[in-house]
Amino acid sequence: MFYQMRDGRNGVLIVEDEDELLTVYDRVLSEYYDVSTAETGAEAVETMSDDIDVVLLDRRLPDADGAALVDELQNRHRDCYVALVTAVEPDFDIIELGLDDYLVKPVTTEQLCDTVDRLRSLAEYDATYRALSQKRVKRNVLVKEKTSTQLRRCEEFERLRSEIERLESELDNIVETIGETPRELEH
Repeated sequence: MFYQMRDGRNGVLIVEDEDELLTVYDRVLSEYYDVSTAETGAEAVETMSDDIDVVLLDRRLPDADGAALVDELQNRHRDCYVALVTAVEPDFDIIELGLDDYLVKPVTTEQLCDTVDRLRSLAEYDATYRALSQKRVKRNVLVKEKTSTQLRRCEEFERLRSEIERLESELDNIVETIGETPRELEH
């Protein structure tokens, strides 16, 4: 499913302190994405940029608490999606973490790729949904405030309606690509 997001972002940050795993993850994902790597929490914060939309984060790093690092990365870069890829079995403490996925090692390269794809699809879904919502608000305000004759005569309004239809179709395609309805994405 690997694809370039509409906004041009195509970055994945892998934060892993085990050299062998870092090398494997980097090799696999670099075929499809612009991959950055970090071996420590400090390096992750330094490396993180607005071009990165998915972070694969080991929960146990020599210099950082995984939960605190998740918070820091997401506070600095609100549009990034974070998946913990860790040997730490999940416990109830994950309820408070702002993470988007949790993989318990060992993980296959297929699981890794599927996770990145799903998170990127969610990012694309969110961006498209927001654009659609903004256009629907404009349409609804105009429908309420203008007469049907005024609306029919306005080329900009017709373009707005066409754009809404295009975005609705795009959103449907993203959901189809993900293979789940938005409600099922929560599970």
